[in-house]
Amino acid sequence: MDALAQRTFNSGDSFIVDFGNHYTGYLAFHVGWSGKSSDAPVRLRLTFGEVPGDVAEPLYPYKGWLSASWLPDEIVNVDFLPQQVRVPRRHAFRFVKIDVIATSDNFSATFSDISVGAVSSAGVDRGRPARYDSPLWRDIDKVSIRTLHECMQTSFEDGPRRDRRLWVGDLRLQALTNYVSFGNHDLVRRCLYLFAGLQRDDGYITACVYEQPAPRIGEVVLIDYAVLYGSILLDYYRATKDKQTALELWPIAKRQIDLALKNVNEKGMFTAPEKDFVFIDWQESLDKQAAIQGVMIYSCRQLTALGDVLDLSSETDAYAAGIEKMIRAATRDLFDARQGVFISGKNRQVSWASQAWMALAGVLSQPLAAASLTKVMGMPAAVRPLTPYLYHHMVDALVASGARAEARRLVEDYWGRMVNAGADTFWEAFDPQNPSASPYGSKQINSYCHAWSCTPSYFIRTGFAKTKGDK
Repeated sequence: MDALAQRTFNSGDSFIVDFGNHYTGYLAFHVGWSGKSSDAPVRLRLTFGEVPGDVAEPLYPYKGWLSASWLPDEIVNVDFLPQQVRVPRRHAFRFVKIDVIATSDNFSATFSDISVGAVSSAGVDRGRPARYDSPLWRDIDKVSIRTLHECMQTSFEDGPRRDRRLWVGDLRLQALTNYVSFGNHDLVRRCLYLFAGLQRDDGYITACVYEQPAPRIGEVVLIDYAVLYGSILLDYYRATKDKQTALELWPIAKRQIDLALKNVNEKGMFTAPEKDFVFIDWQESLDKQAAIQGVMIYSCRQLTALGDVLDLSSETDAYAAGIEKMIRAATRDLFDARQGVFISGKNRQVSWASQAWMALAGVLSQPLAAASLTKVMGMPAAVRPLTPYLYHHMVDALVASGARAEARRLVEDYWGRMVNAGADTFWEAFDPQNPSASPYGSKQINSYCHAWSCTPSYFIRTGFAKTKGDK
């Protein structure tokens, strides 16, 4: 920074500042001048980068299908020099590129005192292990915790750069990691109530909710997200023993399951509704029939477990028959005994997603589930995940099936590759076979600090062991 203050910059010049780590917050800097006269404004373009490519490669032309307004750049005009500048918008970044678009022929711009006012509601990491098995495990844990830290604001944001809002699926994974690190239970509780207070007219919670400028409902229901609300509430109760909150939110959790079960036909098979959607993963080629069947079974089991600890078993007894019916349908229509894996859809697609969710649902015995998981990982034609969200569930399924060694290897191989690629925080989407892949048609719009990728710390700090009470 001292060397920077000695330099002068004219129209067309640029420089990049590296803050050394990822920060969410507000950029500030001092702009001065040198020359005959500061007789015109200085116009700057600020480009904020979570990864080097954000500032080393052009943002435009942009051809993605998400709004270009998410692209992390600003045009700043400073009318009078010298001036202290504070960018009013919050950004998420490690790097900042400052392009001097225009000064005048009479002066050059100077820059000094560049800083970031970082913000987070995370607090202190109280769960850091005393030792790690290797430097790689230490670094994976460090990057995981930094990812969560940056996403913890006034709610658990999915990404502090984009989308800056609260999603059900992300919340579930963030909360799990929070319980073994920062322990900010109030933030989890706040997010649970945000969803509960913003239901759709029919009682469904939407996949996301907006917090600013005032809380409001999201546009879309993702059924696989909605039914996991009860699982989030169960995890919250296990971590806090806050029975009052769990009882107050119980009707919302139960309502999600009851609504989703209307899409299960008389044979016990989930059929996708016309109005709402199923996510599972951003992998475009993924058939989701088997995975959502597993999500439904898993979520019903989780709600039943929540009812048990809240002394509300009388309200969940009726689910037992439905769970068994869905399990029979899954084993009858979706399990290929010859291959030893679950298939999905009319083309009998084999995917990691199908095996992961069926294993978590407990459809097969633990040895058979472990066999299907390890087998699919060795099948080149099987559809792989695109996002850490689905990779989390694959790791979780391996743990639940007793395949701890395979779970550890998968974390090392997938998240470890991001660490080795220089990640300060873990990314929204990462395909090791196609690192530039984007769910949105352009890597410029990708988020490189994304909440659903923070869970290696959860696995590391729980010793890759099943959570107490899991099926």
